[in-house]
Amino acid sequence: MEKKTVSLVIPMYYEEKVVEECYTRVKNNLEKLENYDYEIIFVNDGSTDKTLELLEEIAQKDQHIKVISFSRNFGHQAAVTAGLQYVTGNAIIIMDADLQDPPELIPDMLKLWEEGNEVIYGKRKSRDGESAFKLFTAKMFYKTLNALSDVEIPKDTGDFRLVDRKVVDTINTLPEHNKFLRGLFSWVGYKQAPFEYERKERFAGETKYPLKKMLKLASDGIISFSTKPLKLVGALGIISIIISIVLLIYALISYIFKLNNLSAGWTSIIVAITFFSGIQLMSIWIIAEYVGRIYDETKQRPQYIVDKKINL
Repeated sequence: MEKKTVSLVIPMYYEEKVVEECYTRVKNNLEKLENYDYEIIFVNDGSTDKTLELLEEIAQKDQHIKVISFSRNFGHQAAVTAGLQYVTGNAIIIMDADLQDPPELIPDMLKLWEEGNEVIYGKRKSRDGESAFKLFTAKMFYKTLNALSDVEIPKDTGDFRLVDRKVVDTINTLPEHNKFLRGLFSWVGYKQAPFEYERKERFAGETKYPLKKMLKLASDGIISFSTKPLKLVGALGIISIIISIVLLIYALISYIFKLNNLSAGWTSIIVAITFFSGIQLMSIWIIAEYVGRIYDETKQRPQYIVDKKINL
Protein backbone atom coordinates (compact mmCIF):
# COMPACT_ATOMS: atom_id res chain seq x y z
CA MET A 1 0.00 0.00 0.00
CA GLU A 2 1.33 3.42 -0.97
CA LYS A 3 2.35 5.55 1.97
CA LYS A 4 0.65 8.85 2.64
CA THR A 5 2.79 11.94 3.02
CA VAL A 6 2.80 14.40 5.90
CA SER A 7 4.00 17.93 5.14
CA LEU A 8 5.13 20.33 7.85
CA VAL A 9 5.20 24.09 7.27
CA ILE A 10 7.45 25.94 9.73
CA PRO A 11 7.99 29.72 9.37
CA MET A 12 11.28 31.06 10.70
CA TYR A 13 12.22 34.62 11.55
CA TYR A 14 15.49 35.19 13.42
CA GLU A 15 15.44 31.67 14.84
CA GLU A 16 19.13 30.74 14.67
CA LYS A 17 18.99 29.60 18.32
CA VAL A 18 16.26 27.06 17.66
CA VAL A 19 16.96 25.81 14.11
CA GLU A 20 18.93 22.71 15.12
CA GLU A 21 16.66 21.73 18.00
CA CYS A 22 13.51 22.28 15.94
CA TYR A 23 14.84 20.17 13.08
CA THR A 24 16.02 17.37 15.39
CA ARG A 25 12.81 17.08 17.40
CA VAL A 26 10.51 17.33 14.41
CA LYS A 27 12.52 14.80 12.37
CA ASN A 28 12.76 12.32 15.27
CA ASN A 29 9.00 12.33 15.67
CA LEU A 30 8.33 12.01 11.96
CA GLU A 31 10.78 9.11 11.65
CA LYS A 32 8.64 7.18 14.13
CA LEU A 33 5.65 7.24 11.76
CA GLU A 34 5.78 3.84 10.07
CA ASN A 35 3.00 4.40 7.54
CA TYR A 36 3.93 7.89 6.38
CA ASP A 37 6.52 9.63 4.26
CA TYR A 38 7.24 13.22 5.21
CA GLU A 39 8.63 16.56 4.13
CA ILE A 40 9.51 19.60 6.21
CA ILE A 41 9.23 23.02 4.57
CA PHE A 42 11.07 25.76 6.42
CA VAL A 43 10.18 29.30 5.34
CA ASN A 44 12.84 31.90 6.12
CA ASP A 45 10.89 35.13 6.49
CA GLY A 46 13.70 37.52 5.65
CA SER A 47 15.96 36.70 8.60
CA THR A 48 19.40 38.28 8.34
CA ASP A 49 21.03 36.26 11.12
CA LYS A 50 22.33 32.70 10.61
CA THR A 51 18.86 31.17 10.21
CA LEU A 52 19.12 30.69 6.44
CA GLU A 53 22.73 29.51 6.61
CA LEU A 54 21.81 26.80 9.13
CA LEU A 55 18.79 25.74 7.10
CA GLU A 56 20.93 25.43 3.97
CA GLU A 57 23.37 23.15 5.79
CA ILE A 58 20.55 20.92 7.00
CA ALA A 59 18.89 20.80 3.56
CA GLN A 60 22.17 19.70 1.92
CA LYS A 61 22.31 16.67 4.22
CA ASP A 62 18.60 15.79 4.29
CA GLN A 63 16.45 15.71 1.15
CA HIS A 64 13.30 15.67 3.30
CA ILE A 65 14.07 19.27 4.15
CA LYS A 66 12.90 21.99 1.79
CA VAL A 67 13.64 25.67 2.23
CA ILE A 68 11.91 28.78 0.94
CA SER A 69 13.67 32.08 1.63
CA PHE A 70 12.00 35.47 1.17
CA SER A 71 13.72 38.55 -0.25
CA ARG A 72 12.71 40.42 2.93
CA ASN A 73 10.41 40.08 5.91
CA PHE A 74 6.81 39.72 4.71
CA GLY A 75 5.27 38.50 7.97
CA HIS A 76 4.23 35.25 9.61
CA GLN A 77 0.96 34.83 7.69
CA ALA A 78 2.73 35.34 4.35
CA ALA A 79 5.34 32.75 5.35
CA VAL A 80 2.67 30.16 6.17
CA THR A 81 0.86 31.02 2.93
CA ALA A 82 4.05 30.41 0.93
CA GLY A 83 4.61 27.06 2.61
CA LEU A 84 1.07 25.97 1.80
CA GLN A 85 1.66 26.78 -1.86
CA TYR A 86 4.55 24.29 -2.05
CA VAL A 87 3.38 21.35 0.07
CA THR A 88 2.89 17.96 -1.59
CA GLY A 89 1.50 15.98 1.35
CA ASN A 90 -1.90 14.45 2.02
CA ALA A 91 -1.95 15.94 5.51
CA ILE A 92 -0.36 19.31 6.25
CA ILE A 93 0.73 20.50 9.67
CA ILE A 94 1.47 24.14 10.47
CA MET A 95 3.61 24.85 13.51
CA ASP A 96 6.00 27.49 14.82
CA ALA A 97 9.73 26.97 15.11
CA ASP A 98 9.98 27.91 18.79
CA LEU A 99 8.68 24.46 19.90
CA GLN A 100 5.87 25.93 21.97
CA ASP A 101 3.71 23.62 19.87
CA PRO A 102 5.26 20.21 20.67
CA PRO A 103 6.04 18.03 17.61
CA GLU A 104 5.46 15.00 19.87
CA LEU A 105 1.73 15.60 19.32
CA ILE A 106 1.90 14.91 15.58
CA PRO A 107 0.92 11.18 15.86
CA ASP A 108 -2.18 12.06 17.90
CA MET A 109 -3.24 14.69 15.37
CA LEU A 110 -2.77 12.21 12.52
CA LYS A 111 -4.99 9.74 14.34
CA LEU A 112 -7.80 12.31 14.42
CA TRP A 113 -7.21 12.96 10.71
CA GLU A 114 -7.44 9.25 9.90
CA GLU A 115 -10.81 9.24 11.69
CA GLY A 116 -12.15 11.59 9.02
CA ASN A 117 -11.54 15.05 10.47
CA GLU A 118 -10.25 17.49 7.87
CA VAL A 119 -9.12 20.35 10.12
CA ILE A 120 -7.63 19.54 13.52
CA TYR A 121 -6.85 22.79 15.32
CA GLY A 122 -4.69 23.03 18.43
CA LYS A 123 -6.63 24.41 21.39
CA ARG A 124 -4.43 25.60 24.26
CA LYS A 125 -5.31 24.34 27.74
CA SER A 126 -2.48 26.42 29.19
CA ARG A 127 0.12 28.89 27.89
CA ASP A 128 3.37 28.60 29.82
CA GLY A 129 5.76 31.53 29.92
CA GLU A 130 3.28 34.15 28.68
CA SER A 131 2.54 37.33 30.60
CA ALA A 132 -0.80 38.12 32.22
CA PHE A 133 -1.13 41.05 29.80
CA LYS A 134 -0.76 38.81 26.73
CA LEU A 135 -3.20 36.23 28.13
CA PHE A 136 -5.76 38.95 28.87
CA THR A 137 -5.43 40.65 25.47
CA ALA A 138 -5.66 37.29 23.66
CA LYS A 139 -8.84 36.45 25.55
CA MET A 140 -10.38 39.85 24.77
CA PHE A 141 -9.35 39.58 21.11
CA TYR A 142 -11.23 36.31 20.56
CA LYS A 143 -14.28 37.62 22.43
CA THR A 144 -14.31 40.76 20.29
CA LEU A 145 -13.66 38.87 17.06
CA ASN A 146 -16.45 36.35 17.63
CA ALA A 147 -18.84 39.13 18.67
CA LEU A 148 -18.19 40.95 15.40
CA SER A 149 -17.66 38.07 12.98
CA ASP A 150 -20.29 36.04 11.17
CA VAL A 151 -17.96 33.01 11.36
CA GLU A 152 -17.14 31.51 14.76
CA ILE A 153 -13.39 31.23 15.27
CA PRO A 154 -12.40 28.85 18.09
CA LYS A 155 -10.95 30.53 21.18
CA ASP A 156 -7.43 29.86 22.47
CA THR A 157 -6.19 28.68 19.09
CA GLY A 158 -3.24 29.73 16.96
CA ASP A 159 -1.90 28.54 13.64
CA PHE A 160 -0.87 25.13 15.04
CA ARG A 161 -3.12 22.69 13.19
CA LEU A 162 -3.33 19.74 10.83
CA VAL A 163 -5.36 20.22 7.66
CA ASP A 164 -6.35 17.88 4.86
CA ARG A 165 -4.96 18.34 1.37
CA LYS A 166 -8.30 19.47 -0.07
CA VAL A 167 -8.60 22.17 2.59
CA VAL A 168 -5.15 23.51 1.67
CA ASP A 169 -6.11 23.46 -2.01
CA THR A 170 -9.16 25.57 -1.14
CA ILE A 171 -7.12 28.03 0.93
CA ASN A 172 -4.63 28.35 -1.94
CA THR A 173 -7.40 29.58 -4.24
CA LEU A 174 -8.10 32.57 -1.99
CA PRO A 175 -6.07 35.50 -3.42
CA GLU A 176 -6.66 38.07 -0.69
CA HIS A 177 -3.82 39.95 1.03
CA ASN A 178 -3.56 40.59 4.79
CA LYS A 179 -4.65 37.01 5.42
CA PHE A 180 -5.84 35.87 8.83
CA LEU A 181 -5.34 32.15 8.28
CA ARG A 182 -6.89 30.78 11.47
CA GLY A 183 -10.04 32.66 10.49
CA LEU A 184 -9.93 31.40 6.90
CA PHE A 185 -9.61 27.79 8.05
CA SER A 186 -12.85 28.27 10.01
CA TRP A 187 -14.51 30.12 7.14
CA VAL A 188 -13.92 27.37 4.54
CA GLY A 189 -15.76 24.84 6.71
CA TYR A 190 -15.14 21.08 6.30
CA LYS A 191 -15.14 18.68 9.24
CA GLN A 192 -13.25 20.29 12.10
CA ALA A 193 -12.15 18.99 15.48
CA PRO A 194 -10.26 20.55 18.41
CA PHE A 195 -7.09 19.06 19.83
CA GLU A 196 -6.29 20.25 23.34
CA TYR A 197 -2.68 20.53 24.46
CA GLU A 198 -0.38 22.25 26.93
CA ARG A 199 1.53 25.07 25.24
CA LYS A 200 5.11 25.20 26.43
CA GLU A 201 7.58 28.06 26.83
CA ARG A 202 9.82 28.99 23.92
CA PHE A 203 12.84 26.73 23.60
CA ALA A 204 15.07 29.79 23.08
CA GLY A 205 15.02 33.31 21.72
CA GLU A 206 12.31 35.94 22.04
CA THR A 207 8.79 36.21 20.72
CA LYS A 208 8.51 37.61 17.20
CA TYR A 209 5.02 38.96 17.93
CA PRO A 210 5.42 42.20 19.90
CA LEU A 211 2.39 44.37 20.66
CA LYS A 212 2.58 46.18 17.31
CA LYS A 213 2.37 42.95 15.31
CA MET A 214 -0.32 41.57 17.60
CA LEU A 215 -2.44 44.67 16.93
CA LYS A 216 -1.88 44.27 13.17
CA LEU A 217 -2.96 40.62 13.34
CA ALA A 218 -6.00 41.57 15.41
CA SER A 219 -7.06 44.27 12.93
CA ASP A 220 -6.59 41.83 10.01
CA GLY A 221 -8.79 39.30 11.78
CA ILE A 222 -11.59 41.74 12.58
CA ILE A 223 -11.60 43.58 9.25
CA SER A 224 -11.30 40.37 7.18
CA PHE A 225 -14.29 38.74 8.84
CA SER A 226 -16.66 41.52 9.78
CA THR A 227 -18.30 44.67 8.41
CA LYS A 228 -19.84 45.49 11.79
CA PRO A 229 -17.24 48.20 12.54
CA LEU A 230 -18.61 50.07 9.50
CA LYS A 231 -22.09 49.77 10.95
CA LEU A 232 -20.68 51.09 14.21
CA VAL A 233 -19.81 54.31 12.38
CA GLY A 234 -23.50 54.79 11.58
CA ALA A 235 -24.47 54.04 15.16
CA LEU A 236 -21.97 56.60 16.45
CA GLY A 237 -23.46 59.16 14.08
CA ILE A 238 -26.95 58.55 15.44
CA ILE A 239 -25.69 58.79 19.03
CA SER A 240 -23.96 62.08 18.19
CA ILE A 241 -27.17 63.51 16.75
CA ILE A 242 -29.17 62.44 19.81
CA ILE A 243 -26.63 63.99 22.19
CA SER A 244 -26.53 67.23 20.20
CA ILE A 245 -30.35 67.46 20.28
CA VAL A 246 -30.34 66.88 24.04
CA LEU A 247 -27.72 69.62 24.48
CA LEU A 248 -29.76 71.96 22.29
CA ILE A 249 -32.91 71.36 24.33
CA TYR A 250 -30.96 71.87 27.55
CA ALA A 251 -29.53 75.14 26.25
CA LEU A 252 -32.97 76.43 25.23
CA ILE A 253 -34.54 75.51 28.56
CA SER A 254 -31.64 77.10 30.43
CA TYR A 255 -32.04 80.29 28.40
CA ILE A 256 -35.81 80.51 28.77
CA PHE A 257 -35.89 79.79 32.49
CA LYS A 258 -32.55 81.46 33.24
CA LEU A 259 -31.23 78.32 34.97
CA ASN A 260 -27.61 79.33 34.52
CA ASN A 261 -25.34 81.82 32.83
CA LEU A 262 -24.83 80.44 29.30
CA SER A 263 -22.08 82.92 28.57
CA ALA A 264 -19.94 81.13 31.10
CA GLY A 265 -20.52 77.70 29.53
CA TRP A 266 -17.24 77.49 27.63
CA THR A 267 -16.38 74.17 29.38
CA SER A 268 -19.46 72.41 28.02
CA ILE A 269 -18.75 73.82 24.56
CA ILE A 270 -15.17 72.51 24.60
CA VAL A 271 -16.35 69.10 25.87
CA ALA A 272 -18.98 68.88 23.13
CA ILE A 273 -16.52 69.88 20.41
CA THR A 274 -13.85 67.39 21.50
CA PHE A 275 -16.45 64.62 21.93
CA PHE A 276 -17.89 65.00 18.44
CA SER A 277 -14.43 65.51 16.93
CA GLY A 278 -13.31 62.26 18.55
CA ILE A 279 -16.29 60.39 17.10
CA GLN A 280 -15.61 61.83 13.64
CA LEU A 281 -11.92 60.94 13.72
CA MET A 282 -12.63 57.41 14.98
CA SER A 283 -15.21 56.95 12.23
CA ILE A 284 -12.73 58.12 9.60
CA TRP A 285 -10.12 55.73 11.02
CA ILE A 286 -12.49 52.73 10.80
CA ILE A 287 -13.45 53.58 7.23
CA ALA A 288 -9.78 54.16 6.33
CA GLU A 289 -8.85 50.67 7.56
CA TYR A 290 -11.33 49.12 5.11
CA VAL A 291 -10.30 51.46 2.29
CA GLY A 292 -6.66 50.57 2.95
CA ARG A 293 -7.45 46.87 2.56
CA ILE A 294 -9.24 47.60 -0.72
CA TYR A 295 -6.20 49.58 -1.88
CA ASP A 296 -3.88 46.65 -1.06
CA GLU A 297 -6.07 44.29 -3.09
CA THR A 298 -6.29 46.57 -6.13
CA LYS A 299 -2.50 46.89 -6.40
CA GLN A 300 -2.34 43.12 -6.99
CA ARG A 301 1.20 42.86 -5.69
CA PRO A 302 2.36 39.39 -4.62
CA GLN A 303 1.96 38.52 -0.95
CA TYR A 304 5.66 37.63 -0.81
CA ILE A 305 8.77 37.41 -3.01
CA VAL A 306 10.85 34.22 -2.97
CA ASP A 307 14.57 34.84 -3.19
CA LYS A 308 15.80 31.23 -2.91
CA LYS A 309 14.39 27.69 -2.95
CA ILE A 310 16.22 24.56 -1.86
CA ASN A 311 15.15 20.95 -2.61
CA LEU A 312 11.97 22.21 -4.27
